[in-house]
Parts: sequence; structure tokens; C-alpha cells
Amino acid sequence: MKQLMMIGFGAMASEVYAHLPHDLALKWIVVPEGSIDSVKQKVSADIQVISDIDQCEGTPDYVIEVAGQAAVKEHAKKVLQHGWTIGLISVGTLADSVFFTELQQTAEKNGAHLHLLAGAIAGIDGIAAAKEGGLEQVTYKGCKSPNSWRGSYAEQLIDLDQVQAPTVFYRGSAREAALKFPANANVAATIALAGVGMDQTQVELMVDPAIQQNKHTIVAQGRFGQMTVEMIGVPLASNPKTSTLAALSVIRACRNSVEAIQI
Repeated sequence: MKQLMMIGFGAMASEVYAHLPHDLALKWIVVPEGSIDSVKQKVSADIQVISDIDQCEGTPDYVIEVAGQAAVKEHAKKVLQHGWTIGLISVGTLADSVFFTELQQTAEKNGAHLHLLAGAIAGIDGIAAAKEGGLEQVTYKGCKSPNSWRGSYAEQLIDLDQVQAPTVFYRGSAREAALKFPANANVAATIALAGVGMDQTQVELMVDPAIQQNKHTIVAQGRFGQMTVEMIGVPLASNPKTSTLAALSVIRACRNSVEAIQI
């Protein structure tokens, strides 16, 4: 049976833990020092709960990150230095070009692999395939309710209390969007890295007082033709700030780490 290390143990991690493939055993959980005791009470005694990658006793077959950008900055490089494969859900962290290059070089040096998970959006396979033969233009459009934008940089760009109709309040590159909206960066960053890059991928962010769910749209064109992918996401019941599809994409990555046939 293959063994899994999980970085983080919040709402998304709990969902993943509950739906792991039968032939993939969770053996290590990495959380902040102050969370170790509470996490130990939620999982079986044979799971090692640690605060640092170097405390791992053994060798995981796969590592998954479900903890956010700070955890990626803290732990991802160490995972790659060990030569392990890691799947990232917090892809927005890679908008930091220096950090991205550092992880890439570390992976290459140690024979490790960094998997960027699709997360809350569909169509990443098509974007990545089109990139191989003439992808020319990609735009990501994200639309959320006023409440979903509160506490973000959007409040400096638009009065969320006065919005009466769907309104675009931001246009820019995926890199800029990921840096300005870190809590909403993963989808834009994933699309960019799968396709034409952080600086060439265009982002439009919109607020709509009439919707309750998050709407993601990819518009792409190139030698392959044209593509429009639209996704209306349902939040995870245990955490409204987390996409259900994002959690499911992590479960899929775990399944692909053990399946003989992958899709």
C-alpha cells in the first residue's frame, strides 16, 4: 500500500481524508506546532503529526498540500529536496517568480516532481494541450457576490455596498491579479501556468449582487480553434470559502498516484 503525506488539515484536508483511495494510506500530517495536539485527536494513532518535513519518519509515495500559500512557502522546497513528488492546490503562490524558479530548480536537481492541481476550475487539460501547438490568447473571468469579495483588494476598487448590476472592477495580468488577490489567486494562476504564462494571461474580475455562487470562465483561442469553459462552483459545506471541486481535484490527484490507469 502506498503512503501519503498531507500538508495541512483544515476543511479541505478533512474532505480528502474521508475519501482517500483504499490503497493509499495517510501516514503523515504536517501542521503548525500549535495544531499538533488537536489534529492528533481527529485521526488514527498510526498517523505521525509533525510540524516540519524533516521530522518525517519514512518516505511518502506522494505529498499533497491543502494548507494555503504560507505552507507552500514553508514546506514545498524541503519536500522537493527529499526527491518526493508533491501536488499543490495553492498554485497562486507561484505568482512569485523568484519562488517559482527556486522550486523548479530544486525539483530538477533532486529528481522530484511538482504537480499543479486544477482546483476549482475545469478545462485545464484542454488549455495545456492547446499550449503545445499554438495557444495565442487566454482570458480568465471570475465573478462573485459582493460578500465574497469583502476583505480583499476589491474594496479599494469598488464600493461593494452600492453595486446594483454585474460590474467588472479589475482587469490585468494573471500575475498581478494573483499578487493583489492572494485569497482568490489559485484559479487564475493555474490557468496561466497551464497556458500562455502569468504575464500574458488576462484576468477580469467582476462582482454581481444577483449571484450566490462563484462563476469561473476561461476564454481561449489559437491554432486549435476557440474554447470557452464555464464553471459555477458550489462551496464546501464545511467551509464556504473553499470550493467543492477544488477538494475533489485533490482526491483525484491522490487516486492518480495509485491507479494503473489515469485520466
